[in-house]
Amino acid sequence: MNRAMTSEFRVEPADYRTDFQDLRRVRESVFVVEQSVPIEMEWDALDPLCQHVIARDNDNHPIGTGRLTPQHGIGRLAVLREWRGRGVGTALLTALLDIARMQQWDEIELHAQADAVGFYEKHGFEAFGAEFDEAGIRHRAMRVTLTPFNERPPSTPKKVLAAVETFEQALVAATTTIDNSRRDLCVFSRDLDPALLGHATVIDALRRYATSGADPRVRVLLLEPQALAQLGHPWLALAQRLPSIFEFRACEEEADRQYPSAFLVGDRGALYFRSLGGRLEGEASAGAPARARQVTEVFERMWQRGRPCTEFRALEI
Repeated sequence: MNRAMTSEFRVEPADYRTDFQDLRRVRESVFVVEQSVPIEMEWDALDPLCQHVIARDNDNHPIGTGRLTPQHGIGRLAVLREWRGRGVGTALLTALLDIARMQQWDEIELHAQADAVGFYEKHGFEAFGAEFDEAGIRHRAMRVTLTPFNERPPSTPKKVLAAVETFEQALVAATTTIDNSRRDLCVFSRDLDPALLGHATVIDALRRYATSGADPRVRVLLLEPQALAQLGHPWLALAQRLPSIFEFRACEEEADRQYPSAFLVGDRGALYFRSLGGRLEGEASAGAPARARQVTEVFERMWQRGRPCTEFRALEI
């Protein structure tokens, strides 16, 4: 997802736990106070499972929100009254659709308030079914078919790999790679990039994969395993609970330790590859089998030369 930014505001991913108060300020102002939605209906069990975005002004104050549900739906799109008509709603919706495309979703649905149907129609949504009441407000169900970033019209060549340039795109790329793996996820990193791979969104995806019941495994090859042990990386906490799923090795040969890249690659062709491991910029795809095989072959050679991470023995990993 490109970080949407104007001279007045920006749109970025939000973490439900750490950004809850900011999400609350917007949603309760719009839905509970302004539209009289009962507060017990505003917050639901889906919220912790959703992918959230937030709009902030130049003083970092929250001005808009939106979320993607696990059921491939958009909801809770809200903009503070004083910011309406200034492109915030469009920027939030575009950000949510970008995240869905990066995850290769085919279709998105939403429940639009009756007076907002025209807004969504401008963005390609089509209404279906009759109007219905939701929280005392008339709604229409709407949906749109998505074209993934890596697809182009038949008249132009298909671009399999999408560029990753921002932290938000990196977050989606890492999560998408994990979500599109089934039995083998391979990771090469200096220290598992705490800011990126330790992010709650990535940890949630890793937890889903590790508990999928498909006999999954996670193989992690590190350059600086001692840094993880000292930091208490969240991957280690998950590995402690699921030790049969995770295996960690460290590079010992100098040629491997000088390898400049970092990557995640799955067994179903998904990958996020960074030529320079210290930077987030790279390429990603939910399905590039040929490129994924090349990266996996590099990983397998270094994996065979690696040593078990004795640094984690005290953690019983």
